[in-house]
Amino acid sequence: MSQTKHLSPNAKYACLAAAEKIVVLLNQALEKAPRATLVVSGGRTPGEMFDSLAAGGDVDWERIHLFFTDERAVAPTHAESNFGMVLKRLIEPAAIPAENVHRIHGEVSPHEAVRRYLHDIRSFFDLAMAEMPRFDVIHLGIGADGHTASLFPGEPYIENRENVAAAVYAESKLQWRITLLPGVLLAARNLVVLAYGGDKEEPLWRAWFGELDPLRCPAQLIARAAQDADWFLDSAAAARLV
Repeated sequence: MSQTKHLSPNAKYACLAAAEKIVVLLNQALEKAPRATLVVSGGRTPGEMFDSLAAGGDVDWERIHLFFTDERAVAPTHAESNFGMVLKRLIEPAAIPAENVHRIHGEVSPHEAVRRYLHDIRSFFDLAMAEMPRFDVIHLGIGADGHTASLFPGEPYIENRENVAAAVYAESKLQWRITLLPGVLLAARNLVVLAYGGDKEEPLWRAWFGELDPLRCPAQLIARAAQDADWFLDSAAAARLV
C-alpha cells in the first residue's frame, strides 16, 4: 500500500502540487491507452486546483474523459452544483470536449440520476453488471466532519463494496446527493486527495490515527485501505500529522 503525504506551506501551493500530480498521472495513463479518465470532486476546496489544471496546458484534454465523484441534487446552473463549478473553472477554460464530460444529472430525481450515471459509466467501460469500473485518477477531498465524496458519517453505504453509485440523503446538509461508492474509490489506479485549512486538521488526524471506524470517519476508507493515494496538504491541515 502506497500512501504519500505532500506538505505545502499554504493552500495555493497545495492546489498547485495536486494539479501537477494529476497531470503526471494522466499523461502516464495516456502513454498506455488512447484515452484516460479523471474523476473530480466539487465543493469549495478544489477551485484553485482546477484553475491550475486548466492553465497548465500540459494535458491533451481531447483524450481525457471527465467524471464526478458526487453531485448535489440541484440543477447544473445552481450555485451549489459541482458540475457548474467545474464547468467554469476547468471544463470551459481547458476546452474539454462536451462529449468527454460525464456529468451527474442533479436536476432529475436522485434515483433517476443514479440510474443515468450508472448507465453512462457501464457503457463507457463496457462493464458487466457485477464489474467495477477502474478509473485512472480520482480526486477526493475531505470535509471537516471526515466525509469524502458524499459519504457522510453514519451513511450505511460506507460499508458497501459491491455497488458503483447510489443516491444518499445527507442529513447534516438536509440534501439528497448522488455519489460513487467505496468499491469504486478503492479500485482507482490513483487517488489524489486535496485538503487544506485548520478545519481539516482534526478529521485528517482521525483518518490516519483515530480508532478505526469508517462509519464515523469515512475518510479512513482512503487513509487505511487505498492501495495508492497521494495526499496534498497545507501546513494548517497537516499540523497533527508531522
